[in-house]
Parts: sequence; structure tokens; C-alpha cells
Amino acid sequence: MAGSKWIRPEVYPLFLAVGTVVGICGMQLVRNIWTNPEVRVNKANRIAGVLDNHAEGETYAENSLRKFVRNKSPQVMPSINKFFSDPE
Repeated sequence: MAGSKWIRPEVYPLFLAVGTVVGICGMQLVRNIWTNPEVRVNKANRIAGVLDNHAEGETYAENSLRKFVRNKSPQVMPSINKFFSDPE
């Protein structure tokens, strides 16, 4: 079988990691094209020039994920970190 010669099971995690990164990059590209107030794809919006629409920029910058993690602890597992770093 010719496929087993080129694609070995050891490279599946690499494919997964690269696929995840490509997906994240694609998602960010689509997000910037559709929702970024500074990006204008169609000609009618490009004619408007530079807009001082601060409310639209604020809604783009303060997305729901950023609002969700704003007051959270910046640790991945805070209870485990506290257990190992603060002995009683």
C-alpha cells in the first residue's frame, strides 16, 4: 500500500496541530473581513474613507470571549496550582 509509506501514524499529531493552527488562522481571517470596522471589501464602503465610528470599533474589540475571561484567573488550573504552591 503506497499510502502507508508516506503517512505514518507518528505524524497524525502533527497533522492535528497544523490543522488546528490553519483553522484558527482561517477563522481570524474571516472574522477580520466580515466584522472589522477598518476593513472595507466592497466599493461602496471604501468610498466613505476613514470613519470615526468609535462605537463600532469598541464592539469589535470587546468581543464575547474577552468579556467572559476579563475577571477570570489567568491560570489554567488554579485549584491544582494553589494545592501545590500553598502548602498548609
